[in-house]
Amino acid sequence: MASERQSPTDAESAATPETDAGDGTPRDLDELGFAPSEGWNAVYVDGEWRAQGDRSGLDVVDPTRRAAVGTVPAGTDEDVDAAYAAAESAQEAWADRTPEERASVVADARELVAAYHDEFAHLFAVECGGARLKAEIELDLTKATMAVAEDVADAADPTDTDEYDSNVEGKRNLVFREPAGVVGVISPWNFPLYLSMRAVAPALALGNAVVLKPSTHTAIVGGLALASLFEEAGLPDGVLNVVTGEGSAIGETVAGHPAASVVSFTGSTEVGRKVGATAAEELSLPALELGGNNAHVVTADADLDRAVDGGVFGSFTHQGQECISINRHLVHESLYDEYVERLAERAANLPVGDPREEGVLVGPVQNESQFETITDLVERSVERGAKVEAGGEFDDWFVEPTVLSGVTNDMPIAAEEHFGPVAPVIPFADDDEAIELANDTEYGLSGSVHCENTDRAIDIARRLDTGMVHVNDQPLNDEPHVAFGGVNASGVGRYNGEWIVDELTETRWISVQEETREYPY
Repeated sequence: MASERQSPTDAESAATPETDAGDGTPRDLDELGFAPSEGWNAVYVDGEWRAQGDRSGLDVVDPTRRAAVGTVPAGTDEDVDAAYAAAESAQEAWADRTPEERASVVADARELVAAYHDEFAHLFAVECGGARLKAEIELDLTKATMAVAEDVADAADPTDTDEYDSNVEGKRNLVFREPAGVVGVISPWNFPLYLSMRAVAPALALGNAVVLKPSTHTAIVGGLALASLFEEAGLPDGVLNVVTGEGSAIGETVAGHPAASVVSFTGSTEVGRKVGATAAEELSLPALELGGNNAHVVTADADLDRAVDGGVFGSFTHQGQECISINRHLVHESLYDEYVERLAERAANLPVGDPREEGVLVGPVQNESQFETITDLVERSVERGAKVEAGGEFDDWFVEPTVLSGVTNDMPIAAEEHFGPVAPVIPFADDDEAIELANDTEYGLSGSVHCENTDRAIDIARRLDTGMVHVNDQPLNDEPHVAFGGVNASGVGRYNGEWIVDELTETRWISVQEETREYPY
């Protein structure tokens, strides 16, 4: 393999790998400082940690060692029903709290995220295979989205009304917002704490109650850990409920529950279509952030150093397991060979290994299915003529940072969202061809353009059919106070800041006829 890494011994793999990160963090997940006294093997409903009991269990798997480090319950439809019933019962009293009171609970939980920083970093490594850099990025985003949620809490204050003129003589129009009600949240495994919190925190701050179903792969850090945080922060019972379980078993019930006013889903487009359709059948508002096939466009007059720097970060951070990672590098033919050479050299020198180890930047991919998908896409593309310039080796859920040249837009690694540490590089002749290639996909989530002429770069960006584009940067950007979302098969709605308020509140109109009105009959 091009990148050296230290694999665990067979004995270590066979044992339950409850090792620490080498920095004093706990060995046993149930000993984490914010773990419930009963341990993590429970669902959290109506303020109670309900132990697995006679339910089936789901293994919490460490992707580095491919072995179980714990168990969580396989929640049932009955658990989901109980969670929604608790949320419905608790929501009105929670909404009656002042915006300042609701924001204060979110602020206290945010402080706890900071207090348990190292323990979260340990959880990211154990459940996600995330290196320390990934943990720092995710924790910063999580705290930032919670701070923004605190700032928008007063947007759902029914006492705060806007007044509008009327076309009718002697009438006043009053418009205000109130909480949507109960919000169902289904979150993914790649950035589990953040992508759960970006829906949960504003929903709570705005006066909603929540039922959260985290990914099976990251049930603790993406779900149960939030319940523990908010419990410690003083959130009333029933306002946040967390049910772990297989999406195939309870996902439809979460998405299609009649108690849900809004259903937030982050994940694949394939599953998102089903979630959105199921929610819509109950007239729940679907908020969907789905897949991407993001292009990193490098024009002939780009600063090559900056373009390569962005290309490395945007392709290999957290093993490329982000919906906004670079899926295709589109490079002008005059720079193509040098870009490929530089990118390959950088990729070959990235430290690969156990994410607990200091200095490691690339860990394993999160699960076996993802590992098999990535390797299959690379192998089928090589069979069709792509050339491996760096990496290309696969072993025990580790995928080397891989650079492929000679790629065409219709090869599997470029046409499909690979969600891995793979950088296919495709040449183009002019701006029009670059735009055509970038838009030749059903997705439209993010993208980037490198060009020394900013006006020209913005012009190219406007012609890209995506929800977000970043000039002289890379697509892996998220700022919790700026609108985040895609178009086409990449989703419906927007997250963050004032935009998520639109998803999580209802707008009400009251008109007051203060003078006698004359009617035509």
